[in-house]
Amino acid sequence: MALILIRGENNSKLLNAIADIERHGNLNLTSKPKVVDAAFADSLVEGILNSKLKTTSNVAAAFFVKEDTTLSIIQVKKIHPPAHVVVVSHEYGAYSKLEYVLNNAQDFHGYHSHKAVNDGMIDYKVNKKERHIKNDKLNSYK
Repeated sequence: MALILIRGENNSKLLNAIADIERHGNLNLTSKPKVVDAAFADSLVEGILNSKLKTTSNVAAAFFVKEDTTLSIIQVKKIHPPAHVVVVSHEYGAYSKLEYVLNNAQDFHGYHSHKAVNDGMIDYKVNKKERHIKNDKLNSYK
């Protein structure tokens, strides 16, 4: 499981970046995105990058994805989200700090997964009985 931190100028850019990660990066969120203090997120990123940031962020959010850290980095590199995306590895001290903050953080409002919430598609053609088709790729935020 990988931890992803997103910094940006406003909420709409963060929402677009989260949607891009899920849709185009093919990463599966295991939890709803949580609000992180922007100054705290900036200091974490500075510690990870070992350099000063050119710009500060106004809003930040973080969440866990089902895929491992290496695959998450590869998938994020393929897309170009409108916000700064950092995949935080458990090797950094920032990982435990961010994980602690996420346990007490509020949900990031406005984001709804484009993936189905139910067990899958319903097939009505089998003997006039409802039959659910299980699809493990659908995300349910449980």
